[in-house]
Amino acid sequence: MSAEYQSNHYVPQWYQRQFIDPERSDQELYLLDLKPGSFKDGKGRRHRHRALRVTGTKHCFAIDDLYATRLRGSTSRELERVFFGDIDDRGRKAVKFFAGYEHDRMRQNVLDDLMLFMSTQKLRTPKGLDWLVDASGATKREDVLRHVVRMQSLYGAIWTECVWQIADASASPTKFIVSDHPVTVYNKACTSNNPLYCKGPRDPDIRMNATHTLFPLCADRLLILTNLAWACAPYRSPMEFRVNPELQRGAMFNFLEVQVRRQLDEHEVREVNFVLKRRAYQFIAAGREEWLYPERHVQQHWRDLGGGHLLMPDPRSLTPGAEYMMGYSDGSTHGMDTFGRLPEHAEFGQESRSGSEHELHRRWRSEFEQRHGPSRRGMCFDDMPTRPTTPST
Repeated sequence: MSAEYQSNHYVPQWYQRQFIDPERSDQELYLLDLKPGSFKDGKGRRHRHRALRVTGTKHCFAIDDLYATRLRGSTSRELERVFFGDIDDRGRKAVKFFAGYEHDRMRQNVLDDLMLFMSTQKLRTPKGLDWLVDASGATKREDVLRHVVRMQSLYGAIWTECVWQIADASASPTKFIVSDHPVTVYNKACTSNNPLYCKGPRDPDIRMNATHTLFPLCADRLLILTNLAWACAPYRSPMEFRVNPELQRGAMFNFLEVQVRRQLDEHEVREVNFVLKRRAYQFIAAGREEWLYPERHVQQHWRDLGGGHLLMPDPRSLTPGAEYMMGYSDGSTHGMDTFGRLPEHAEFGQESRSGSEHELHRRWRSEFEQRHGPSRRGMCFDDMPTRPTTPST
C-alpha cells in the first residue's frame, strides 16, 4: 500500500511554518520535548533522550497512521486525505484572514471555516484524542475517530459568542511559540496541576465563565476568546458555566465588535508563551531556542498573569447584552440575543435590560481604566480613530 498520507501531522505543516524565524534560511524550528524519557545503552546504563532538536516541519507534530482506520484487515487513510485535508485547506485561508483583520472586510464563510478548523484542531491532537477516550469511554481507534468527525463543530457556538480580541506581538523581540495542542485553554481559577480540569488531557471547560481560549494565528498575532459575561464583569464564580452553555447550536457574530490593535509588550508575550507551554501535552516549538523557556522570565502565580488581566479584552467596547432581529425578503424574521437564546426563551435579552448587569459593567470599566489608563487596549470598529471604509461582505 502507498505510504502517502502515512505521516499524519496533527498540527498542519502550513500552520507550523508561520512560526519559523524568517532569518533562518533552513526553514526549521526548535522542537522541545517536555517529556523526553530515557533509554538504556548496551551496557545497561540509563541516559535521557535529547529534549531539544532543530528540525523541519515534516518531522514536527506528526505520528504515523494516527488517523488510519482498519477494516477487515485493510488500512484506510481516507480520513487524513479527505476529511482533514478539506478542513485544513479552508482553515489556512481563514487563519490568514483573521491574522490580518483590521475591520476592512467581513466574510461569513471565513468565520465558519475558522470555527470548524479550531474545533477540529482541538480534538485531533494526541491530547484531544486522549480526552475523547477519557470523556467517551471509547477504546477502539475507529470509535475515537468517529467522535472527531461527529464533534467537528463542538465548540463553534460558544466561541462565536465570545468577545474576540486579536493581540499583536510585532513590537516584541519574543514571538509566540507553537504547541502540540495549539488551541489552548486558560482559566485563572484552574491551576495547571488541577486534577479535575488540568490533569493529563483535561482542559478547563470553555463554557466556564473565566475560561479564555488562546490560538496563535501566527508568530505575531494571537486570537483571544473570552466569554462575554466575564469580559463585562469578572466578579462571577470563575468555574461556573456561562449563560446558555449548550453546545452545537446556532450563534450570532458581529465582525465590527472584534477588538484589534492591542499591542503586547515582551513580558506579556512571554506570559502567553508560559500558558501555551504549561498547557502543551509533550512538545512545543519556536523560531528561536530562547523563546522555548518563558518560565525563566515569568514569576507570577498562574492566576496573576498580567496582573490578573493578561487575556482580558477592553470592557469599554462592550455591553452586557444585546438582542438581534433580522428580517428577510419573504417577510419572515429571526431573533437571537448575544447568549444564543431565541425570542421565545423566558430570559431572552435580559442582560441588555438588567440594571444590576449594567452597574457591574460600569464598575469593571472604572477599575480597568484606573489600572490600564484611558488609552484603549484593543479597538472595535466604533473605537477606531480613523475608521476603515465600510467592510465588504
